[in-house]
Amino acid sequence: MFKADDASMDSFVLNSNGRRIQMEQRLSLVTLGISDLDRARKFYEDLGWKTGAAPADDVAFFQAGGMVVALWGREQLAEDSTVKVGEGWGGITLAYNTRSPEEVDSVIEEARAAGATIGREPAETFWGGYSAVFIDPDGYPWEVAHNPSWTIEEDGSVTLAKD
Repeated sequence: MFKADDASMDSFVLNSNGRRIQMEQRLSLVTLGISDLDRARKFYEDLGWKTGAAPADDVAFFQAGGMVVALWGREQLAEDSTVKVGEGWGGITLAYNTRSPEEVDSVIEEARAAGATIGREPAETFWGGYSAVFIDPDGYPWEVAHNPSWTIEEDGSVTLAKD
């Protein structure tokens, strides 16, 4: 990709074919299709997450650092996303990176207390870190990991290791 600047327009990116593109390299929102909004909302609130959604709202949004996590009915999400609801794992694992191995242990205990199933207890990893997995009430796996090569900023943003 090539970056170009023009005095008459904002900075933009050209793809390998020389076409101007608008999509920035970032993720804004992850929406989890859930089976029971009240249960899912309580689970995340029991982990300390805060939402401004009213109890009667059919979606709950949580600010998560520089992005948003939403909880919405699985059927509504499938319809809105123009896909069919399937059985089993949806091919996605969420992750929460920590600043230390001890924080991995603490987060897993918080998730356990909130009602999560622990898929993998905290342990050292093959890639030199420390991680565990919990599964939320709707079956979404969350890896909780400490990667000593990554930096977690004060605001929770992650910076990959520089080559």
